Amino acid sequence: MRRQLRSLLPLLLLIGCAENQQQYPNIVFILADDLGTEVIGSYGGTSYATPNIDALASTGMRFTHTYSAPVCSPSRVKLLTGRYGFRTGQTWGSIPDDEITFGHVLSDAGYAVALFGKWQMALLKDRPDHIRQMGFDESAVFGWHEGPRYHEPLIYENGRVSDSTQALYGPDEFNAYVIDFIRRNRDRPFLAYYPMVLAHDISNDLETPPPTGPSGRYDSFKENVEYSDRLIGKLIAALDDLGLREKTLVIYLSDNGTPHHYITEYHDGQYIKEPVFSMLGETRIQGGKSYLTDQGTHVPFIANWPGTIEPGLVNDELIDFSDFLPTLAELSGATLDADRVIDGQSFAAMLTGGEYVGREWVYQEWEGKAWIRNRDWKLYLTGDLYQMQNDPFEQQPFRPDTDNESAAAARAMLAAELHELRDESGHGK
Repeated sequence: MRRQLRSLLPLLLLIGCAENQQQYPNIVFILADDLGTEVIGSYGGTSYATPNIDALASTGMRFTHTYSAPVCSPSRVKLLTGRYGFRTGQTWGSIPDDEITFGHVLSDAGYAVALFGKWQMALLKDRPDHIRQMGFDESAVFGWHEGPRYHEPLIYENGRVSDSTQALYGPDEFNAYVIDFIRRNRDRPFLAYYPMVLAHDISNDLETPPPTGPSGRYDSFKENVEYSDRLIGKLIAALDDLGLREKTLVIYLSDNGTPHHYITEYHDGQYIKEPVFSMLGETRIQGGKSYLTDQGTHVPFIANWPGTIEPGLVNDELIDFSDFLPTLAELSGATLDADRVIDGQSFAAMLTGGEYVGREWVYQEWEGKAWIRNRDWKLYLTGDLYQMQNDPFEQQPFRPDTDNESAAAARAMLAAELHELRDESGHGK
C-alpha cells in the first residue's frame, strides 16, 4: 500500500496563493554524519569550533534527550519512515520498496521536495530511480560504496552520474545544490533534506584508495567537523539573503555517535585508523559509533525557526528518530493513512508553542540487541539496568537481585513496555 495520504492543505495553497502558503514552513533538514553530542560546543564540547551550529542553538531550541541507532543505515530508515526496525526489516543499506517516507508525505502535501548529500539506501548504479521512488523529486547524492565522497566525488544527479566533478570537493558541491534548490523554490513551501557527507571518514572499501586532495592526506575528524560547521553557516546566510529565515524551520540532527576510530592515511596498501577522543567539559570521551551506549546513540538535535521558536530554549523531552516523520506531516498539513503503523509521536506542538504530551520512553534495537529508556533509566534486553545520570558510561549495571526501590520501579515499567515491543516484533519474550 503506497502513499495513502490525504492532503489537509486548503484549496488556496493548492492553487498557489503565496500568502496562504506561509502558514506551512519551509523545512531545511540537516543530518550530520557521525557526530555525538560531545562534539558540539552548545552541548558542552570543547574540542571543536562549531560557532554556526551553536548559533542555531542559541537562537532556537536545543534538545538534550534525542536518541538514534548506533550506525547510520538503521537510523536513516527509522528517520525516513517513522517506524521501528522490526517493521522495516532493518537490512543494512536498504529500505523496503513499500515504505512511505517523509519525502512522500511532504510531496503529497504540495511541497517541493529534494535530497542532497548521502543516501545509502541502495546502490544507485543498479537502481538509478530509487530516490525518486522514495518520494524525492530532485537529488544529488554521494554514490555509496561506488566512489569517493570528498575529493573528486562520485555524484549521482537525479539518478545519473555527473561527469563534471574533477578537482571538486564533494561537501562544497552538495551544499551548493541545497542553496540552489532553495533559491529556485523560494516562492513555495519546500523541504530540503540535507544528509551531509561530513564528518564520516573516507570510504575505505573501494578498489582504489580515494583521492587525498590538495593536502596530500585525508582530512582529520576535527577538520571535517569544523568544515561542516562552516558549510552550515553558508547555508544559513543564504536563507538570510533570500529573506526566508522566519518562514523556514531549520533542523540540525546527527545520525549516530562519533566514530570510535577514524581513517587518517593510506600506507603500504593499508588504511591507518586512529582513536577519536573528544572533551566534554573536563571529561575525555572516545567515540561510540556502532555501540548501543549513549556514546553511540545520544545525538545533538537543534530546531531553529525565528519568530516561532523562542531563542535559547533547552528541551529535555525524549525524542526518538521515529518522531520526525509524524512531526513533519503535522507541520506540512498532511496526515498519514490511519491503517499504517507509525511508531513515532509528533512533537510539532513543542516547536509552535502548543501543548505536548511527552514520551515516557524511547526504544532502540540493532543486530539482535535492544534497549528501552527514559531520561533517567536504561534497560537492556539482557536485563542490565543503568541509572544514566550517575553512570553515563554504563559501568555499574543493576540486576534484579541488586535493584533498590527506584531501580525496581523503573525496571517494572520499562520491562513491561519492552516485553510488549518484543511480542509485537515477533521476537518472543
